Amino acid sequence: MGIALRKNINQDFFKIWTPGMSYVLGYIVADGCIYKRKDRKNSYTLNITSKDREHLLKIRETLDSNHSIGIKYNSQKIPCSYIQIYNAEICSDLINLGIMPRKTSNLNPVKVPDKYFSDFVRGFFDGDGTVYIYKVNGVSQIKIGFVSVSSHFFAEFSQRLCKHLGIQTKSIHQTIDKRGKRMVRYDIHFYIDDCEKLADFMYGNNPSLYLPRKRKVFEKWKLIKRRHYIKQNYPSKIGWRLNEKVAA
Repeated sequence: MGIALRKNINQDFFKIWTPGMSYVLGYIVADGCIYKRKDRKNSYTLNITSKDREHLLKIRETLDSNHSIGIKYNSQKIPCSYIQIYNAEICSDLINLGIMPRKTSNLNPVKVPDKYFSDFVRGFFDGDGTVYIYKVNGVSQIKIGFVSVSSHFFAEFSQRLCKHLGIQTKSIHQTIDKRGKRMVRYDIHFYIDDCEKLADFMYGNNPSLYLPRKRKVFEKWKLIKRRHYIKQNYPSKIGWRLNEKVAA
């Protein structure tokens, strides 16, 4: 029989604020969880999930971990990669940071230092954010969305993010996810100029840890020529019109 490899990890990873620590923390808020082990008293497990296996490998590397990566299927039968970490120190530090077991229903605002808030936002965005380019009356536009099921966390997150961007606080919308347990979901949206500010905020420090497929949308947006269009009364996505010919 083969010898089982010891599971390694940097146990002090969540003790000191760094860009990488803040990013992974934000990602865990979105696509991670801590749950109590049934086979051991007062023992917890950290689970991190991603549809992008390569990205999960980068997170594992950031954690200085050699834990194995498994495959499971979500409620839509889509395969996802996951990593399970049985480490009391890691789980204890995350709980002290506010990532409680069953965080879906009891997640409070996470107190991230301003210096690392952009990394936290990028991690949360890569887990529970969306960005896409679309057209209205033939005019290219870009939209970003964040979603959460924790109203207390999300209200503070939205207000703080908008303050950092220097824009008006966004309205939080709520919908009922009728699949499964009819869970209430909260979301905020950003359009055009606000998206560009948000992109600068998340990627302005030239980070090494991000989800490439989402960043590529912003890079594509920068290549779209919009000089023949002017906007009116934004943030409403209705309000763009074709400008008359502009002299060269």
